[in-house]
Amino acid sequence: MQRLLTLAFFACVITLWNGCSPDETDTNSTTAKNRTEQTESAVANEYFAHSITLTKGTAGFTPPVAARTYGYLGLTLYEAVVGGIPDHKSLQGAVQGLKAGDLPAPESGKTYHWGECANRALSVMMLKLYPTASLDDLAAVTATERKYEDLFQQEVDEETFDRSKNYGTALAEAMFKYAASDGQSRAFTSNFPATYVAPIFVGAWVPTPPAFQKIPLQPYWGNVRTFHTQSVTATQPPAHPAYSTDPNSAFYKEGVEVLNVSKSLTEEQKKIANYWSDDPGKTATPPGHSISIARIVLEKEKANLALAAETYAKTGMAVHDAFVSCWKCKYDFNLMRPVTYIRQTLGEPGWNSILPTPPFPEYSSGHSVQSGAMAAVLSEIFGSNYGFTDNTHASRTDIDGAPRTYRSFTEAAQEAAISRLYGGIHYKAGIDFGVEQGKKVGQVITALPMKK
Repeated sequence: MQRLLTLAFFACVITLWNGCSPDETDTNSTTAKNRTEQTESAVANEYFAHSITLTKGTAGFTPPVAARTYGYLGLTLYEAVVGGIPDHKSLQGAVQGLKAGDLPAPESGKTYHWGECANRALSVMMLKLYPTASLDDLAAVTATERKYEDLFQQEVDEETFDRSKNYGTALAEAMFKYAASDGQSRAFTSNFPATYVAPIFVGAWVPTPPAFQKIPLQPYWGNVRTFHTQSVTATQPPAHPAYSTDPNSAFYKEGVEVLNVSKSLTEEQKKIANYWSDDPGKTATPPGHSISIARIVLEKEKANLALAAETYAKTGMAVHDAFVSCWKCKYDFNLMRPVTYIRQTLGEPGWNSILPTPPFPEYSSGHSVQSGAMAAVLSEIFGSNYGFTDNTHASRTDIDGAPRTYRSFTEAAQEAAISRLYGGIHYKAGIDFGVEQGKKVGQVITALPMKK
């Protein structure tokens, strides 16, 4: 709340600034958007709405791949407009692999329309990050660029507009080069690498129904470059309860819990399981749900472009690093899924979870980790008791997607996490430790030095 009050105060200062005479504010143009706070967040919100559509409709954009894309889009937006945020600075030299001087800098003493910088940079970057998207979806991105070009051209002189557009282009080209240097620019084509051989040991993950996919999803993702150097090393959870078939063991009790919950699900619990499932192909995946929540809040706040840039950058980088941290954990432990344990050990050979078990190891829960990371960064920006209504699935007819209201981002994250127990996908340890793992990821992302 204190942060929001501070932003509101600063907005008042900017309003007063805008009331000054032209020669006090801008030597080149009386209407030049020479501070990012003077532009609304609508341009950013519209592009991130496109990213949700593109992720849903483009083959191969599984949760880890989607999270990576959101991370680079968020950072692109931030770097495109940070030159117009007086108390913020570039993250060059602060995020892994992005060295000082890797990105172009705005010309000193020149004015820019930061909305156009964002418009051009996001359009170019989005077309590059989704090269196999449908022509209709890509055309929609281009149409958005043209719409905002027409709007922004009316607000500044031709020289300022062209300078801003050229800067956005150069920034996006440099950012894509940086993104590609992580080796994952074609990750959407290699979700199930044929070279991977799953380890075999007592309690190990094995293919699960209904598809019995032999090669698990992105088994090497735990080695992908993160934005923060400590997003993996400082966030790994403790070991899960040791695998055991002993009825007195903690692990056995966890398996029994999944079974018992599945047999006594309320209608509300089934609704929650489906609401947060966010399956690839049907939705923009779990990290896309986090991006959607960020967008909902920004629209609710009628945020300016500066706040939007920080919010999308932190949320995008957090969900990406969350998936890398989680996947490192998953393939270090390679733990058996509940459906296998219940069928083999608990005497229920025909048991099925109400949601299909995804094809990769259990511990920790990806939903839990990425939701915990989302909650940490959005709580840092908007407050730990910020209430909101999530309408991400309001248009869906295959589930009850009615908007759900939460008293905080943490409450939403906890519901997303426990949904995996209701769905029969995870043991409780993978959920609880996963949320804490995600919070740690979010905390290291919020520690990135954005402020001067």
